[in-house]
Amino acid sequence: MIEINEPEYGRRWLLAEDSPDLLFTENDSNAARLYGSLNASPHLKDSINDCLLHDRKNAVNADAKGTKAAAHYHLRVEAGETVAVRLRLTNSSAVSAVFDDGFDEIFEERRREADEFYSTVIPQDLSDDAKKVMRQSFAGLLWSKQFYHYVVNEWLSGDPGNPQPPEGRKHGRNNEWGHLYNADVISMPDKWEYPWYAAWDLAFHCVPLALVDSEFAKEQLALMVREWYMHPNGQLPAYEWAFGDVNRRCTPGRAARLQDREETPRRGRSPVPAARLSQAAAEFHLVGEPEGCRGPQHFPRRISRPR
Repeated sequence: MIEINEPEYGRRWLLAEDSPDLLFTENDSNAARLYGSLNASPHLKDSINDCLLHDRKNAVNADAKGTKAAAHYHLRVEAGETVAVRLRLTNSSAVSAVFDDGFDEIFEERRREADEFYSTVIPQDLSDDAKKVMRQSFAGLLWSKQFYHYVVNEWLSGDPGNPQPPEGRKHGRNNEWGHLYNADVISMPDKWEYPWYAAWDLAFHCVPLALVDSEFAKEQLALMVREWYMHPNGQLPAYEWAFGDVNRRCTPGRAARLQDREETPRRGRSPVPAARLSQAAAEFHLVGEPEGCRGPQHFPRRISRPR
């Protein structure tokens, strides 16, 4: 059992079946590995990796506490065999019969609910194989939603208490996007290999996403034209390694597609009107930098997201 004490949400307990090894460490960057400087603690965010892959048992905290933890199962899975690992997150430390038949019944009930939902989304005239492909595609989109936090001004200046970034960073990529403040759940191209948003990809993601969550899809497109995302010169952020790169104007077209669907809603209208979204995107999205906007921000006023 792992006890979690979170200031905002209170205490939670993660229960793991069959008593696996519990490994604890801190969610702090490895300054020695990153910058060649000293670490304040031997227990770092990559310590669990070092313990398991490099047999460094002292990398994890022997006192079984920290801000990052993992349950380590020793499993041997033969060819064609299936092994299930069962865990339960609860707000009560007095849960009885944690992994009894009721545990599996809840899973089966959720599967039935999911089947019922997708039967209203996926066309019934598709073959069984095509239905599986479409459902797996939806799963990939939903799974690739991720919290993304990038504050360009802080990245350019460096974090207090950490080694200062090289001076060249202030004149390198994204230095003209000091207004950009990203702290939202966003649809990623792939949160494992490409854990950053791309305006081009995101616009296309929102078309199929609208079939299963129209509110989220429209909020995603609206997010790109908010003042803490969009550049003061009207350009939308392309992707994190070069927000100023030129992209084709995909956002207005995808917004128009969602507007068409909004006119005949299947599950009620979203709080974000697609017509307003399409108008905003069409007015503000530029194909590239307009003449005279290269260099410092075209509008010198500071734009900051309310915290």
